[in-house]
Amino acid sequence: MLRTLTHLLSLIRFSHTLFALPFALMSAVMAWWLTAGLTWGGDVVLYNSYVGIGSWTIPIPSALANLLLPLSGMESGSEVTIADRLTAFYHAIRWQEVLGILLCMVFARSAAMAFNRLVDRKIDAGNPRTAGRHIPAGILSVGAVTAFTITCAFAFIAGTLLFLPNKLPLYLSVPVLAFLCGYSLTKRFTSLAHFWLGAALALSPIAAWIAIRGEAVMANPFDLMPAVVLGGAVLAWVAGFDMLYACQDFEFDRDAKLHSIPVRLGIRGALRLAAACHAATVLLLAALPVVYPPLGGIYYLGVVAVAGLLAYEHWLVRPDDLARVNTAFFHVNAVISIGMLVITLVDLIIV
Repeated sequence: MLRTLTHLLSLIRFSHTLFALPFALMSAVMAWWLTAGLTWGGDVVLYNSYVGIGSWTIPIPSALANLLLPLSGMESGSEVTIADRLTAFYHAIRWQEVLGILLCMVFARSAAMAFNRLVDRKIDAGNPRTAGRHIPAGILSVGAVTAFTITCAFAFIAGTLLFLPNKLPLYLSVPVLAFLCGYSLTKRFTSLAHFWLGAALALSPIAAWIAIRGEAVMANPFDLMPAVVLGGAVLAWVAGFDMLYACQDFEFDRDAKLHSIPVRLGIRGALRLAAACHAATVLLLAALPVVYPPLGGIYYLGVVAVAGLLAYEHWLVRPDDLARVNTAFFHVNAVISIGMLVITLVDLIIV
């Protein structure tokens, strides 16, 4: 049983959960911090200033708030120390939400990855690069992987109960899971499969925000804007690096009549589009403080670092040299996701 479990974790590449999980936690940190800022001392805190549009409100940057506050008659919140911020942040966190995010992320991804291995088992068997995967190689049976997929799917749905009394995660769990699993079928009919994968991972910060601030989102849809911008950055980031990864299968996909950007545009065209996607990632990350004013200078240093890492990723992968795709795919991207989580947390605490 232990050996089977080890094979199952290897099947879904459990370690690759690090790609999306840090962005879900980053969104959660932002949501908790917003809650902490709004409730801290009962005051209106300057960096959580809002402006009304009819019955809706939207967050505005501190610089603009300084101009609007005198006109609105509001008073800015008092200055707080780092210890005060940490205390407020700690009290804003519901630890069952932390557990819920971790469990839902792990089980949703595991279900989607196992489903992918099931529906692609014949394709994998014909591709020399993937013929050694667990099902084609006979290491795991179709029945075992099917049972694992179903178990993870139900565990994901059950995990959403940890967010009660917020029922939105439970209501949205089945549509989200269907969308995640749907990616596995897309390369059979569209070259935009990479963007579907990006959208699937982009759901992680959006879902985490809804899980924490469901009531606020229902009352004011603009409350979701920071998670949407962050999700857009994740979408462009994932779509870009998935195009790089798909370049390895260019010849096989073309011969098997599978759809991908490398097959559609050629390897050089795919690399150019991937670079454009990653440029969009940097721009969206840079735009995040516009809709989430608490982020400041330290965060922008993190965005600059991400730009450098993405440039390095594209330097590693060239049309005539794909040998270092795995280094670009696994190592650089893990640093980006974990790094942005850490940078965001440090920025909120210190600035």
